[in-house]
Amino acid sequence: MAEQQPWSEEEFIEQLRHKGRGYHFHHPFEVMLREGKLDPDQLRGWVANRFYYQKCIPIKDANVMANTPDREVRREWIIRILEQDGHEDYDGGNEAWIRMGEACGLTRQELLDEVHVLPGVRFAVDAYVNFARRQPWQEAVCSSLTELFAPDAHQARIDAFPKHYKWIGEGALDYFESRLTQARRDVDHGLRVTVEYFRTRGQQERALNILQFKLDVLWAMLDAMYLHYVLKECQPRV
Repeated sequence: MAEQQPWSEEEFIEQLRHKGRGYHFHHPFEVMLREGKLDPDQLRGWVANRFYYQKCIPIKDANVMANTPDREVRREWIIRILEQDGHEDYDGGNEAWIRMGEACGLTRQELLDEVHVLPGVRFAVDAYVNFARRQPWQEAVCSSLTELFAPDAHQARIDAFPKHYKWIGEGALDYFESRLTQARRDVDHGLRVTVEYFRTRGQQERALNILQFKLDVLWAMLDAMYLHYVLKECQPRV
């Protein structure tokens, strides 16, 4: 049987965007966060576990750079590492996330030492980093396209924190505010690479599966948090 005709660029991008139905924005734990239903310990747990994901993002991006022979891609992709790790004129996203943790009552050392990271969160995040390390760099780029759906989530958190979590100190929103513009710029590059590389129908369907894998990573992280902090049915490893 002959392979189906590839989607046009516009149809392919629409198929990618359609995956947003499964974005972790819709997870019950994330809904609780936006609706102000997390207690302080649950919110701090979310911040601490999400920081493990944040701190691994530049490692993932370094693997993308290491795997591509294309200098122009590396020159554009390195911006992502600087966005997270910072540079002489900018503290970076990870530092902003630490400020959020401190505003919520966590210490810098707690975050850096990963003392609150749940096994399920660690497993999911490490699977993502290993995917970027082992797969073709174009596939790792495609996996980053969950950024298509991120701005709405960031804006929802910006709206929710001052309304529902008035006990949180200053600096909690710095990360989300910076990502409103950074995520849109980053996704433009990721889409260009993905559209150019995944050309046949089979490749395009592979891209959808890759994006689904990343959506599953983010969803699994919140599953672990919901199980531990809401249902209280598991304990972190000792």
